[in-house]
Amino acid sequence: MPLLAIETSCDDTCAAVLDGPTVLSNVISSQADHERYGGVVPEVASRHHLELAIPVVEAALSDAGAGFDDLEAVAVTAGPGLIGALLVGLSTAKAIAAPRRLPLIPVDHLRGHVAANFLEPEPLEPPFLCLVASGGHTFLAAVRDHGGFEVLGETLDDAAGEAIDKAARMLGLGFPGGPELERLAADGDPDAFTFPVAMSRDPGLDFSFSGLKTALVYICRDLGEAGTAERAADLAAGFQAAVVGQLTTKLRRALDQEPWPAVALGGGVAANGPLRRAVAQLCAERSLPFKEVSRELCTDNAAMIGSAARFTEPIAYPDYLRFDAFATGPRGGG
Repeated sequence: MPLLAIETSCDDTCAAVLDGPTVLSNVISSQADHERYGGVVPEVASRHHLELAIPVVEAALSDAGAGFDDLEAVAVTAGPGLIGALLVGLSTAKAIAAPRRLPLIPVDHLRGHVAANFLEPEPLEPPFLCLVASGGHTFLAAVRDHGGFEVLGETLDDAAGEAIDKAARMLGLGFPGGPELERLAADGDPDAFTFPVAMSRDPGLDFSFSGLKTALVYICRDLGEAGTAERAADLAAGFQAAVVGQLTTKLRRALDQEPWPAVALGGGVAANGPLRRAVAQLCAERSLPFKEVSRELCTDNAAMIGSAARFTEPIAYPDYLRFDAFATGPRGGG
């Protein structure tokens, strides 16, 4: 029997139906209203989730050829994320599961990004090293089993995706900034400006992107509005190269410290073409398998939540009725 998964941790309303590692459907409804604000407005996101949650779930069930009575369990993102948005998803999951006395499986969003690599085609089995880079989180994960992961290094300030979105805003691009910055950078010279690759000499595995963002602020100030617009492609290319450079430098260092049998990516930044190519090249140099999940499974989606739910302890009815969401929480673990 299939598993229904729901994801509403930020501004995407998502639902998926899985049968083991097979994704039967994966519906993502993105909210366009936030572009006018240059970032996600939590209250706006929550209101849209209220409108979209049930239609998105129904679409996922329809695409999978299943109904509510066919489900064996309901999985849902419990955190971390925007608390109002999470509560909409959790309430929706409870409303579906409780009348049918189905078990509920609360899932950590970050485990979902790692667990996307467990899905077909060619599911990756632990152990492996996973670089997770998104708008809210950037870290290196030691994945030794299906049940969790160990954080080997993480960002000390901005996440990679957050830095990219801020850079895109400085260059007059839309939100979310990642795809727009990548498109603009394709026409630029990454060596036209000097951007710092932070933490490159630090022996640890932590990341830092605030200095890179500050460097762009100073360059744009010196160029002025007209100069920034004229050199936008070069600025985008240099900034993107610095982000990719730091991520791959730390990944390379982690591979030097421990002999991992495979490498994987997760998070929205993992959809970035230059990053995927750089990691693929690094793995090719070391003759390591590289699990390259589809771009649809990199950004927030419910299929990854369903994948993590397969290895998460369910909560029986009625115990989950008092279960609550969390905005932040510990990383890794079970």
